[in-house]
Amino acid sequence: MRILVVGGAGYVGSTTVERLVADGHDVTVYDDLSSGHRASVVEGAALVIGDIADQGHLERVLTDGGIDSVLHCAAKSLVGESMVEPGLYYRNNVAGGVALLEAMRAAGVNRIVFSSTAAVYGEPRRVPIAEADRTEPINPYGATKLAFEGAMRWFCAAHGFRAISLRYFNVAGATERNGEDHDPETHLIPLVLRVAAGEASHVQIFGQDYPTPDGTCIRDYLHVTDMAEAHLLGLEATGEGDPSLEVYNLGSAAGFSVREVIEAVRKVTGRAVPARAVKRRMGDPPVLVASSRRARRELGWQPHHSKLEEMVADAWAWKLEHPQGYATGPRPGAKAAIDAPDRVAAGAGG
Repeated sequence: MRILVVGGAGYVGSTTVERLVADGHDVTVYDDLSSGHRASVVEGAALVIGDIADQGHLERVLTDGGIDSVLHCAAKSLVGESMVEPGLYYRNNVAGGVALLEAMRAAGVNRIVFSSTAAVYGEPRRVPIAEADRTEPINPYGATKLAFEGAMRWFCAAHGFRAISLRYFNVAGATERNGEDHDPETHLIPLVLRVAAGEASHVQIFGQDYPTPDGTCIRDYLHVTDMAEAHLLGLEATGEGDPSLEVYNLGSAAGFSVREVIEAVRKVTGRAVPARAVKRRMGDPPVLVASSRRARRELGWQPHHSKLEEMVADAWAWKLEHPQGYATGPRPGAKAAIDAPDRVAAGAGG
């Protein structure tokens, strides 16, 4: 396949690009590098720097590259930020996403896989969450992801698109080459690893009186390479069938508590990880876990790295090798980097 990965210099996107290139696909990364990293793009993939809202630029990239399918990993994705800057999230995640769809239509490309989020469900009435469960997001981040899914559904009906949306909660782990490097960092595992590395004095536990076995929140985690596998299977599945949007959850069906994560980091690193319990955060449900039965049955997806200690060990190994993230030193880059002629604005890089 000739694949355009929008947001392919971000954490999840870059790892998927690594897998796609290894499997022999022709990959072009489109990213504005606002939260992604040029050094994360593996040799063998082309890098085009551009704004997801630049429909004309996207259309030229799709046409000139002979692209036949798109993986959309670009999004603003900080829940707290979305609560205070909803306009930013609607401009990027919805308006920018529609610009991508329009560019695809103009270029004659009708296959897309969307890296979505289980945040579209809001506070679930039951766990594990199934695809048929109600979607009532409680923040603009989840609402904008759901809005873009709606746009894809109508492009399928009106323009013959074949689309897949993959909904999941937390991604963790690393490959030898690519790992997690966010600024600011909001994800639990890298935050706990910073404490183990001596970069922070302690980790905060937001609430220890939840109705869970150890009193702390339980969340789903997927290894980033299992996420890459799901993206590849999704891209392959858009190659045939009637125009439609198919939705699949990805999850462990079990999840891990905050205290289990902290204990796994202690065990893997052999270092002390001081933790302090503070009051609950507003809107934190006790358990968020998604069922992946449909993805396993219909896509043939099977997570191979679902043990928490394995995810932590891979993330720790990458951190030790890259103590300053991608700024640690030069890495082999892409075969081409082409700057957009106009501006580089917040948009691509998930």
